[in-house]
Order: sequence, then structure tokens, then C-alpha cells
Amino acid sequence: MVTEQNAQQKQKPLWLILLLMAIGMILLVPLTWIFVSLTARPIHPDPQNVPSVSVTSVPPALAPTVERARQLALAHLVNENLPGLSVAVGIDGQVVWAQGFGYADLKAAVPVGPAHKFRIGAISESFTAAAAAQLIEKGQLKLDSEIQTYVPAFPRKQWPVTLRHLMNNSAGFPGGESLFTRHCEHPEDALPYFANAPLQYQPGTQTIQTPYGWILIAAAIEEATDQPFQRYMREQLFQPLNMRNTAPDTATLEAGEDFPLVNMFRELIHDPEQTRGPAPAAPAESAADRVKSYYPRFAKDPNYGLHIMRPLDFSCYAGSSNFLSTPTDIVRFAMATKSSQRDGHVLGGRVATLTMVPERNIAVAVTSNISHANTGTLASQLADTFSGLR
Repeated sequence: MVTEQNAQQKQKPLWLILLLMAIGMILLVPLTWIFVSLTARPIHPDPQNVPSVSVTSVPPALAPTVERARQLALAHLVNENLPGLSVAVGIDGQVVWAQGFGYADLKAAVPVGPAHKFRIGAISESFTAAAAAQLIEKGQLKLDSEIQTYVPAFPRKQWPVTLRHLMNNSAGFPGGESLFTRHCEHPEDALPYFANAPLQYQPGTQTIQTPYGWILIAAAIEEATDQPFQRYMREQLFQPLNMRNTAPDTATLEAGEDFPLVNMFRELIHDPEQTRGPAPAAPAESAADRVKSYYPRFAKDPNYGLHIMRPLDFSCYAGSSNFLSTPTDIVRFAMATKSSQRDGHVLGGRVATLTMVPERNIAVAVTSNISHANTGTLASQLADTFSGLR
């Protein structure tokens, strides 16, 4: 009896336990910030030794301008603490400069080259829009037809939804679940994950960026052409425009890299060199044709370090963000189609930017292999640098 009473006296009251838990949660964020700040290290401690690969023969008249642009790109890579960066510039229909900086794979110390494929996020939608425009010109798609004309599996809503609404992001789709853990063989396979929700507003009255409309456009392209969306894109868009390094994204193979706390323990304590270079240089021919993707470790800022991005499957985002490409291919596309300025995001962070200067026939594309790379700032700087020539 005495032992039981002593145990009850020693037992902490529930309010005290909850208070201690609350204090712990309050302290977690600042302590994590301090820990990450103290342990963060620059990826490129010596800017003079950053690897750089270029395969473009720069016209002699552009050499001084390209050198200024190269210094801007190098400074952006170092100041933003990015693992890798790739840029391309086109003038009057010709790619005049393309160069990679930093690492496509930090652990293997593989340098970024102009042919390395990057995730480009919503820039993929510009490709899909161009394919849809081809079919509209041929009369195989009609802008003001309801989407059920081409995708009858899409349920009718409280208002009509047309192809025009989908292409200008005004269809009224609500937010939905992430599709990165799903797999879709065809665009229409993604419908069960978003198609049954009611619209948030009457189509055409607001504009909200959403991937779902572009998935439906991809499904419409499949129906109108009677062939898989990816095959149509390859044969009717990418090949004619010589976009040799543009292809659909596939699920990554970095299994086990998707839990941030585990990543942090491994990278900072157990194996600090896990995702950092330089390591013994890998032969160029052994490098994959796509970069390894990373994500900032803390505060959406690469300056605090990085993690390997968790495995993502982009197959259900057909038409939206499922393409890999290079700045060179993006510039070729922009010059051929007169595409407008566009940014690409992955997991909410910018990874790619296309900037056009139409009056000077200049196109600039910048990609990085880490989210929140601020590629827009560099693209604007490069566009200004080359615009000074005209």
C-alpha cells in the first residue's frame, strides 16, 4: 500500500508533461536553426575551382559578353550555395552559349554539362500548350469545346469547363492531394485523384495555377491523336525542334532518402560527406544523363545545406510538370514557338526559369538541381547582359 502511494506521489501530473512537451516543441525550431547554421558548409568553398563544362562554340564577337555572363552564373552558383547550375542563351534563332557549372552529382563529383537533364516543373506546361496549339490549328481540338468532348471520363461540374479554361488556368479546380506517390500509365489514370471534387469558382472568372487542367489537356491530346501523350510530344514537338535531351521524368531510384531527420543525422553526424563533393572524380562517360535532385535542408534556403530529394513519381503529372529538359532545349523551344517567360517549381521551390526578350529575339534558360534556387534572378541578369548587345 505504501509502495503504491509513493508511486502515485512520484507520478508527474498530466499538465506538467504537456507543459514540458510544449516547451520542447517551442525550442525545437530555434535549436534546429542554430544547429543547422553552425554545421552548414559551402558546397563550393573555392570559386576558382568550380567545375564548368561548355560545348558551345561562342562567336568571337560575343566572347566578352559571354565571359561577363559566365562570371554572373558562377557568382550565383556560389552565393546561393547551389550544387549545380546550367544556362543557355539564344539569339535570332541560334543557341550562342550553353554551359554547366558545379555538380550534377555531389557525391560522385560529376560536373554539370549542357546535356544534363533537369526537372523543369511548370515549364513543361509550355510544351503541352504548344502541342495543343498544333492540334487546334489542325481542327483536332477546339478551344471552346467542353473537355468531356475529349475526356468523357471527367465528370460534369456545376459549370461547363472548356479547353480554353484549362489552358488559361481558369477552370476553377480546388487543391487536391499530391500525386508524387502515385503512378499513371496514361494522363486519364490521374482523374480519380482530383476529378470528383466540385469547382471552387465559375470557370473564366479567376486564374489560379494548378496542374490538374494540364493533366486533362494531356488526356485530350491522347484522345485527339489516338496515341500516347508522350509519344505525340516526342514525335510531333521535341524531334522536329531538335530537343534531343527532353523526355518524361521517371520515378527516382534514391530509395530511403525521403525522411529529413534521418537524412540530417546521416549527413551531419554519421557520414558528413554523404552528399557533398568533391570525391574522386568519376569518368565523364559513367555519369547519368540526368542530374541528381536535391532539396534545402532548412528554411527553404540552400545556404543551410541540402538533402537528396525524396523519391518522386511524376507520371501522374503528364502535361504539367513531368518533363526533364536542358536549358539548350528550352531555348530552342522558346525561339521556335515565341513562348513567353515561365518559371518552373518542384515541391514549391523554383528550379528553372525561361526568360524572353522578344523585341531583341533573345531567349535565356536557367536550371538548377536544387529547389529554391532563385533561377529567376540569374535569368534576368543574363537577359540584361545580352540585351546590351543589340
